[in-house]
Amino acid sequence: MKNIVPITFVLSAILLSGCAKSTLKGAYHKDFFVGVAINRAIATGTAVKSDNVNRTQAQVDQDIALVKEQFNQTSPENDLKWALVQPRPGPDGYDFGPADAYVNFGVRNHMFIVGHCLVWHNQTPNWVFAGTNLPPASASGTNAPPTRGPGFAAGFGFYNGPRASRDELLQRMYDHIATVVGRYKGKIKVWDVVNEAVADRGTNILRNSLWEQIIGPDFIAKAFEYAHEADPDAILRYNDYGLENADKRQKFIALIKSLQAQHVPVGAIGTQTHVNVSSPTPEQEDQELTDLETLGLPIHITELDVNGAQGGQRGFGADVGNNAATTQGGLVSKADLRLANQYSNLFKVFMKHHEYVKVVTFWGVNDGVSWRANGHPLLFDKNDQPKPAYDAVMDVATGRKPKTN
Repeated sequence: MKNIVPITFVLSAILLSGCAKSTLKGAYHKDFFVGVAINRAIATGTAVKSDNVNRTQAQVDQDIALVKEQFNQTSPENDLKWALVQPRPGPDGYDFGPADAYVNFGVRNHMFIVGHCLVWHNQTPNWVFAGTNLPPASASGTNAPPTRGPGFAAGFGFYNGPRASRDELLQRMYDHIATVVGRYKGKIKVWDVVNEAVADRGTNILRNSLWEQIIGPDFIAKAFEYAHEADPDAILRYNDYGLENADKRQKFIALIKSLQAQHVPVGAIGTQTHVNVSSPTPEQEDQELTDLETLGLPIHITELDVNGAQGGQRGFGADVGNNAATTQGGLVSKADLRLANQYSNLFKVFMKHHEYVKVVTFWGVNDGVSWRANGHPLLFDKNDQPKPAYDAVMDVATGRKPKTN
């Protein structure tokens, strides 16, 4: 047995409870949680228009039934992100209604509940970064170019106004984490503490975000410190995308090793796995997980989907602002077959690494509610009917040869 940091999964109460073999959670109950990101409509049980989704009540009821049937772990699509849960400053600036509904849904249905996410360069309101300090001057003598950061509701715009000081921003981070994590202590079992802080390009390890510019690179360690103080029993996760890319993966590994050397309480690592029908190859996915295993931490596949649109076959991005570009051009040829083949390949690799892979979470319950709806990226169609990809994933669990037509 390899030496993996223990993870406090309540297997007997959750994984093994009500897991019929004919469901995803049943088929993989000996291996890992099979989870799903749910939207506000599912969490509240109402046909509210949110998360870019507009479903009828009948569709929402159907979505809820599918979540209960197939999955044993949940993540919130948006309602625990800063812009949604604390859109205004101060202790009176919180809007806990949707987040409470999400957590209550998980508790009521005996789900393993994940909190997503505490610190991110996107979907964070302008007030978090605002203050009286001017941005630093660039080489040309003007203020530094704007950095993505205000929030989902504002359309992922930019903030380059007067900034908070390091101490001010640290205090805001502390207050937010203490309040949100503390509110759900004991209910939310895993937190994405910091999300997508690794740079996509260049030689710098960290993204040039406002968190990094104002606080410095130790903003990550501070966030984990604050989250651990708020709930010492929660599994604290660092989450990022594009780790199928070897260069970014090495930056990711360097970051986690640095945090481990500082005794930062990182309890798991999250690889989002927003991938395509064309890539990665099974060999590339296998190499990614092999490399991540060197960190000795549980690996969570946090935001799995497989884009079948022609426009998104050249990368592993997760930029919501560029989502339209990655799902344009219609579907690739033989989309259902290629989707099934890719999911089969991915789950074979996950099973190969099941000693480390402890959570696999789909980013949405069906194509109709997916953030990449035009790419038809999930196992169920917009009517909650299983696609050939569902059969392929189930076949991996049972050792059968996947269907090819």
